[in-house]
Amino acid sequence: MKFVDIAAIYVKAGDGGNGHISFRKEKYVPKGGPDGGNGGKGGNIVIRASRHINTLVDFKYKRHFIADNGQHGGRKLMSGKAGKDVIIKVPMGTIIKNEFEEILADLSFENQEFIVCKGGNGGWGNAMFTTATNQAPRNANPGLPGEESNLVLELKLLADIGLVGMPNAGKSTLISVISAAKPKIADYPFTTLVPNLGIVYLSHEKSFTVADIPGLIEGASDGKGLGAQFLRHVDRCNVLVFLISAESEDMVNDYKVLLNELETYNPDMIFKKRIICISKCDILSESDLHILKKLNFGEKNTPLLFISSVMNMNIDELKFLMWNYYSEVKESEGSEN
Repeated sequence: MKFVDIAAIYVKAGDGGNGHISFRKEKYVPKGGPDGGNGGKGGNIVIRASRHINTLVDFKYKRHFIADNGQHGGRKLMSGKAGKDVIIKVPMGTIIKNEFEEILADLSFENQEFIVCKGGNGGWGNAMFTTATNQAPRNANPGLPGEESNLVLELKLLADIGLVGMPNAGKSTLISVISAAKPKIADYPFTTLVPNLGIVYLSHEKSFTVADIPGLIEGASDGKGLGAQFLRHVDRCNVLVFLISAESEDMVNDYKVLLNELETYNPDMIFKKRIICISKCDILSESDLHILKKLNFGEKNTPLLFISSVMNMNIDELKFLMWNYYSEVKESEGSEN
């Protein structure tokens, strides 16, 4: 299935039904009173988060959503039937914006709902206008129009930990080793064209989600490279794992470039917990490793690991470090609440 993380749609709630004008016509009741019923309410447009959907691709083919109108009122005080709501299902992690880029809702939980357009109220029938001085009203209200809007749906993956790195840094291989995810893996840049999501299980009670973000390059925050459109998916990650390839000619500079791109996109990124990993260490000799362990990334409290996904080198250590950092973040969030 094609991965789509942004879509524009048009939504229109149902109009309310008109109120009815009528009078009772019963045998032996020569002067029957008004009995016009009220119109039904128009259907709402509701957007609901679902864990069973992971892309916005459906909205590339269906962009217009219009709810049913309320039915008109009838004789004998019969109210019109309300219009049926339209339920639009989106992936968990979808942000709803209006045409002015204002955020209306952030749907992060299963079955979380937001009414984006309310149906119009039905009009009153003439029976509602009866008063002591007006026993035979001949007026009724039309139904009110339903709300309508142009919306932008933006998906941000709900991952606990994000893997970021230059193209061909080994992110896809790593996520395939630590989870059941099966991303495309090849020995050339920009193999990953879409974010991949995997679940890492340490035990029955210890698990977390990891997102493999497509490779970032210098200038990604300004629109360069494939990673630019996927920076939004790092926003929600509690912990960031920076993968620097052992094949890099300047590992410290690669790290600074990645950190700068994230900070440029969102200054809050700098406050996220992070881990630095030198990947593909199976190509290094013992003497090379000894030299690299003296690298200074300018980080006091950021751990540095040397890993090899294909040789399973320090992979367990990385998984438990991810879990510990993730747990610390969740505990701190719980104490703040």
